[in-house]
Amino acid sequence: MSELRFARMGFGADAVEYQEAWDEQRRVHTARFADEVPDTVLLLEHPPVYTAGRRTADNERPLDGTPVIDVDRGGKITWHGPGQLVGYPIQKLPRPVDVVAHVRRLEEALIRVCAEFGLKTTRVEGRSGVWVLGDPVEQRPQALGGLSLDFDPRLTDDEFDPRLNGPEYAPSNAGQRREDRKIAAIGIRVAKGVTMHGFALNVNPDNKWFDRIIPCGIRDAGVASLAGELGRDVTIGEVLPVVERHLKAVLENAELKPRVIEKTPATVSPSGGTPSGGV
Repeated sequence: MSELRFARMGFGADAVEYQEAWDEQRRVHTARFADEVPDTVLLLEHPPVYTAGRRTADNERPLDGTPVIDVDRGGKITWHGPGQLVGYPIQKLPRPVDVVAHVRRLEEALIRVCAEFGLKTTRVEGRSGVWVLGDPVEQRPQALGGLSLDFDPRLTDDEFDPRLNGPEYAPSNAGQRREDRKIAAIGIRVAKGVTMHGFALNVNPDNKWFDRIIPCGIRDAGVASLAGELGRDVTIGEVLPVVERHLKAVLENAELKPRVIEKTPATVSPSGGTPSGGV
């Protein structure tokens, strides 16, 4: 892979509006496709905003009608805002693009970032992003309201809505419940062999923003932050150079390969004629 360039767009009082960042992504994407710029990672904070990927269901959006920006990435609904480090890697990948491998590389870099801060994180099968694993069910404390886990409605109700059932089920309280909780979300799009969108690492945000939605469409887990898990203040400024270093190490040293396409073996008809699919 070519050398990776980082562009710090704005943080804190200079947080970047979502539309502005999206426009910049598209501008850099066009330039990268034309080989006018190297692979580039845009790094920034957003003011509070909900964004919905293409698979977001209507019943996962805020119940109070809070505006949501629909975007062209994969995945479902999430929140961006102060205290969250957002990264948009815009990279040219060999075709046919291996999207899963790209996501795994982003996860690996962020797992290394968390480890450097003393927090063990991992992947969860079937769920993208970086996770803090909870305790086994039998070892978890009772929910905040004293509800026994033996009667947890989420275990039997696929349509359970934590937004309607009090703070004991809120995604922001998953750490107190010792449940699995996502510390970094990933959602991408690939167009013309070049990636867009990317990751959001919760450094020290107010995770109650996630309680108004079904984050990433997941009803049986929650959200975490570096500051919350470590029990100390952690700033974007502290995390930013660590993220850059690990992204550079993982992405620049990756052996990029096209996605392997498995072809169905040709068959010969009983009469010895042309193989199926041939002309």
